[in-house]
Formats: sequence, C-alpha cells, structure tokens
Amino acid sequence: MHIDVNSAYLSWSALEKLHNGSDIDLRTIPAIIGGDMAKRHGVVLAKSIPAKAYGIVTGEPIVNAMRKCPNLTLEPPNHQLYHRRSQELMALLSDICPDIEQVSVDECYMDYTPISSRYPSARDAAELIREQVLRQLGFTVNVGISDRKVLAKMASDFKKPNLVHTLYSYEIQEKMWPLPVSSLFMCGHSSVEALRKLEIITIGDLARADRDILAAHLKSHGILLWEYANGIDDSEVTTVQADAKGIGNSTTLSQDAVDKETVYRVLLSLAESVSRRLRASDQMAGMISTEIKYNTFKKVSHQTTLLTPTNHTDTIYQTACALFDEIWDGTPVRLLGIRSSKLSSCEAPVQLSLFDLPVQTNKAAASPLPSSRKQAQLDDALDSIRKRYGANAIMRGSLLPPKKP
Repeated sequence: MHIDVNSAYLSWSALEKLHNGSDIDLRTIPAIIGGDMAKRHGVVLAKSIPAKAYGIVTGEPIVNAMRKCPNLTLEPPNHQLYHRRSQELMALLSDICPDIEQVSVDECYMDYTPISSRYPSARDAAELIREQVLRQLGFTVNVGISDRKVLAKMASDFKKPNLVHTLYSYEIQEKMWPLPVSSLFMCGHSSVEALRKLEIITIGDLARADRDILAAHLKSHGILLWEYANGIDDSEVTTVQADAKGIGNSTTLSQDAVDKETVYRVLLSLAESVSRRLRASDQMAGMISTEIKYNTFKKVSHQTTLLTPTNHTDTIYQTACALFDEIWDGTPVRLLGIRSSKLSSCEAPVQLSLFDLPVQTNKAAASPLPSSRKQAQLDDALDSIRKRYGANAIMRGSLLPPKKP
C-alpha cells in the first residue's frame, strides 16, 4: 500500500488554525501554502481543491498563482508543525502494521502481507486506515493498493481526496495506459518533452515503445520509465531496522476483541512476526512483554524474564498469552503488542534450563529433547520457505481467514 496525505501542508496548517480559534478552513477556500506573504515570492508548496480549480499547480511561482486567483489566501509554511503531524501519522500507521517505509514527510509504503490474515481483503484494510486517520488525526489520505510499489504509488495519485484505489499488474492496461506520460511516476517535464518529440503521448505509448530508442534519447532513465509503464518494479518495502534494545510488533484491531480466542489468534500472528525478525537479525530475546490498549484508550502491559533466551515462535507466543491472561480485565481490546528485549546474539553462550539438557536413557549417545531442537528446525524451515516463495506461501491453519458464508 502507498499512503499519501491529501495536500498535507495545507491540511495540517488548516487544522492548526482551526485549533487556534480560526473560523475559516483553508481547505474550503482558494488557498495555498508557500513563499512570503509580504513579498509574494516563492513557490506553491500545497494548494486547496478550490485553488486547483483556478489552474494553480504545485511548484509554480506564487506570483503566477496570484494572477490566476487574485483573492487567493496565502499561508506561510510551518515545518515544525508538519514534522509533528508526520510523526503522529507514522505512529498511528505503525500500530496497524510496523512494516512501513517512510519516503517523505507525508507519504509511506506499507507491506500488507504480514497483516493480511486479519482483514477480509486489502481494500477493507485500506478503508480502515483511511477512516482511522480521519477520525483520530482529522485529515484525509489516499491509499493505493498493488502488487508493485510503483503501481501502488500511481494508484494513490488517482482521484482525490480521501479515497482508496487499486492498480494491480493486470489492471495497468485499463487504468494506467490511457493516462498522459506526465502522470507517470518519475516522469518530469524534460522527460515529457523528450517523449513528445518521439510521439509518445500516453503511458501506453511508452509501454509499447522500443527500449533501444528510449535508451538512445533518455539513457538509463528512459529504461526506468519504460519499466514503470509496464508495471515492472521488484523493489520491496524497506523498513527501518530495529535498534539493539528490542524488537516488537503491535497492531490495532479492525474490531475490538472481547474474547480470548480472538486475542490469541492475533498474538500468534504477532509472535510469528517478532520471532521471524529476531531470527533474521541473529538475536534471541531474554524478556517478553505484552501490551494492551483497551477501547477506553487505557494502556496496560506486563513483562517477564525468560529462563533461557529464545527466538522460537511458540515460546514467544505462549509467554505472550500467559502475560495477557494475567493483566486482561475483560474490557474490549483495541490494540495488542508483543515486544522483546534483553537481546543477545545467537552465537553467545546461554544458560540452559533443565528442560534443555540432553536425555540419556541407556548407553546410546545423549540427544536433546525434541521440543527445543525440533522447534528450531521448524522455524528454520518456515523462514526458508517464506524467503523463497513469499510470506503467505505457508502459514498456520489457525491464522487462515475464516471462510465467508
């Protein structure tokens, strides 16, 4: 998914002015963000929908915008405010899914795969995200959904504001190819002019063009544009690496959980994510904590130190469930989280418990109990399959979405 705030600077400035007592919503009048109010210089950083109706575009000189709309309201940028709002947005989205790649102050990619079992469909999850941002933060976002990052980006730029769009690989000919090349991601003004001279007007024209001719006129950038026009993009969502203090995951539930069966299902999914990340970083956790946020927004958490550090899914899951049982008071649950801390390298020596010691029933060589070794082998096998064939190539039966009637 690509999540993009609609006219971020203008929306955030409008909300701040309303919060400070203004009776005018900048989003409902011809207004722009940018430049200097007194000197009328600079460029347009963001515009309202009414301003767009006058032909005002982002990036044009403010003096041009004022000619198009003499009664235009000009608001200076407040980058400190924008930074705070951006942090609030990313914190909210991280509660839904921590696999986020922030690419600017007002947009990010989210990997839907790890949370796919919790929602009926990607569109349902995207609608929830859109509604939750508006309800909790007061501004709107567009969400683009695809199997390719560049297509998700393109989808989020379709009709605005506050909408969800899909653009899967099989939809590009219908939804993307008729668009002008100027709407293609990474296709700037100079590229548009170069393509126009080659009689390439639409994205479809570009997709069907000869690669060698494009390379001759636009070098490697021409090949990149051709690939994007054909929906070719193998890049993945790159999340921020966890620090050395801990690895965790949390999620806001699509519906408040009122029974343990629902909670345990979510905790299992979270435990798989946390343990997979621990193994990917060659680390083991010595402490596990479970976090709950009730529908009253009250937060509670509980933690325990493990007898032996681990990165096994089942151990983390069972520990998280036990902690949940100790602190849950029966109030409907809005958010669940599992966090690991006291991390150590997998290569570091650890203190074994009695249950990890070898068992020797006769003169035959001692062998470890199956619980620990077989669990490690199972985790390794699952990680290997998912790495090669995708995160959903194999999953636990209990995490499969319920069948629709």
